[in-house]
Amino acid sequence: MNFTAVWAIYYSEMVRFFRTIAQSFISPVISTSLYFVVFGAAIGSRIDQVEGVSYGAFIVPGLIMLSVMTQALSNASFGIYFPKFIGTIYELLSAPVSFLEIVLGFVGAAATKALFIGVVILVTASMFVDVPVTHPWAMVLFLVLTCVSFSLFGFIIGVWAGNFEQLQLIPLLVVTPLVFLGGSFYSIAMLPPIWQKITLFNPVVYLISGFRWSFFGTADVPVGLSLLAIFGFTALCMGIIWWIFKTGWRIRA
Repeated sequence: MNFTAVWAIYYSEMVRFFRTIAQSFISPVISTSLYFVVFGAAIGSRIDQVEGVSYGAFIVPGLIMLSVMTQALSNASFGIYFPKFIGTIYELLSAPVSFLEIVLGFVGAAATKALFIGVVILVTASMFVDVPVTHPWAMVLFLVLTCVSFSLFGFIIGVWAGNFEQLQLIPLLVVTPLVFLGGSFYSIAMLPPIWQKITLFNPVVYLISGFRWSFFGTADVPVGLSLLAIFGFTALCMGIIWWIFKTGWRIRA
């Protein structure tokens, strides 16, 4: 394992993150705070509690997951797409660096950025409402796994994308709607029975449910199923990335 190469890629990506701090950090925090104010204050004033938890606190895990997923996707996809766009990816591919080291550098940096933003949003939300964490280690596990898995997914999107429009296509038209429909602002138990069954086909439901369980001890689906879903998604993304580097699909052409 060439740790020097991994660190060089990781350090370069983190420097870019802090160089564009307004776009990379302040913007998502402000956007999430606005979500919290609108949903927590406007709707929360009309909803007393959800599953024994105040509505303002109930939406905090969903808001964190919304930000973490979208930020992990965007950071990882742009991180690998930009070198491909300007042609410096060929220098990296010709260097004595394995695909695993390349992925560790880019995905590790994207996951770190998303994790950092998630923690800041949790601290910010704690200033508005009391947010209990019943299972802190489970919360850290779900948060880290989500950052890593969606960074891997973002890496795949960055390799697939042929232009900047495609880079934003899946996050905007697929992931964000799935998060909103995945119980980020409500419990799926509040839906009619038929829609409860349909919602279970949304993979994001399992991530949000498991993460919310780590806060309040309640979940829409079994926690073991949530862990199985996120481990399965991570393994699937790793398998696709291995195939990409093995075949050179859209990365050597």
